[in-house]
Amino acid sequence: MPRPNCDDFRSLFINDTPLMDMRAPVEFEQGAFPTSVSRPLMTNDERAAVGTCYKNKGQQEAIKLGHQLVNGDVKAARVAQWKAFCEANPNGYLYCFRGGLRSQITQQWLKEAGIDFPYINGGYKALRRFLIETIEDVAKQPSMVVAGNTGSGKTIMVNELTCGIDLEGAAHHRGSSFGRFVTPQRTQIAFENDLAVQMLKKQDRGVTQFIYEDEGKSIGRVMVPLSLQAAMKEASIAVIDDPMDVRLARLLDDYVITMQRDYVAQYGEEQGWQLFAEYLEKGMFNIRKRLGLERYQEILDAQQHAVKVMQSTGSVAEHEAWLAPLLEQYYDPMYTYQLSKKADRIVFRGDYQTVKAWFEAQ
Repeated sequence: MPRPNCDDFRSLFINDTPLMDMRAPVEFEQGAFPTSVSRPLMTNDERAAVGTCYKNKGQQEAIKLGHQLVNGDVKAARVAQWKAFCEANPNGYLYCFRGGLRSQITQQWLKEAGIDFPYINGGYKALRRFLIETIEDVAKQPSMVVAGNTGSGKTIMVNELTCGIDLEGAAHHRGSSFGRFVTPQRTQIAFENDLAVQMLKKQDRGVTQFIYEDEGKSIGRVMVPLSLQAAMKEASIAVIDDPMDVRLARLLDDYVITMQRDYVAQYGEEQGWQLFAEYLEKGMFNIRKRLGLERYQEILDAQQHAVKVMQSTGSVAEHEAWLAPLLEQYYDPMYTYQLSKKADRIVFRGDYQTVKAWFEAQ
C-alpha cells in the first residue's frame, strides 16, 4: 500500500524526516530545510527556459518544452538519482515549490520506474510558512535571556539547558568579529528554518518557556526575526560573571585551537594554516576603527607573532597576549555598556555553574 502524500509538517521536522528537494539548484541555495537534499527535476537554465515559455505560450507548451529538455539519458540519470534517494530513505518525501507540477511529474516518473514515493502537499511554500508561524508562536511564549561578557559560555549554556535555544548554532556564526566558521554561514532562510525546527523539537519535549543567548539584531549577516527581537527586549536576564582566566580559556579554544584544527582539516596543512591566519587578521581588521589604529596595530602584531609560535612549536600560550587586551580594552567595555542599558531586567548574577543551576531551578 503506497504511503499517502503528507501534510503533517510538524512530525516531518520533529522526526528529522529525509526530504528530496525537486526545485532548481538556485532555489535550494537560497534556503532549504535541515534534512533536505537537492535532487532537482530541472537545472537552473532548464527552469528559466520553461518559465519563459510558460509566460509567453502558456502551461501546455511549457510542459512540452520541459519534457523535451529532460529526456532520454538526461531523464534516466535523474530518475536513477531519485531512485537511490527513495531506496535509501523509505520514510522520506519529495517536494517542489508549491507541491504542484514538478512534484507530480517526479512522482509519476518514479512510479514508472517501480517506486511509489509520496510528496508534500503545498511543497516548500507550505513548509516555509509553517516554520515562520512556529517562530511567531514561540516568540509569544515566556522567555529569559542569558547574558555575560565575551567568553562567558553563553552558547554552551543554552545548549546544555533543556529549554535553551541556540540562535548562533542556527545562524552558523558566533556573533562576534571572529564569529565565522570554516564553512559558510547559513542564508537568512536557512537560519530561520533551522531555528524553527529547534523550537518545534523543544515544544515536542514539553518546553513552554525558552532561554536565549543575549544577541543584537543580527548574528553575522543574518537578522534575528523581529518577533524574537521584541520578546528578548522584554525578557528577564541572568548574567554569567566568570573570571578573566576562565573566559580567556574559552576564547582560546573557540577562536584559536578549534579554528586552526578545522581549517587544516578542511584545506590541508599549508593552506589551512594560511587561511587560519587570515581569519584571525580579518577579525582584527573588522574592529580596527573601534580599537584605534595604534592599539589595533599592537594587538595585530601580538596576534601574528602568536600564530608563528603556534605553527613552529605547537604552543598556544602566546595567543593570550592579544586575546587578553582584546577582552579588556574592547569587548568588556562595549558589553558592560550594552548591559547597563538593560540593568532593570537583570534578575540574577553568578558564575557559570551558579547561573546554570538557577535556570534549571526555574
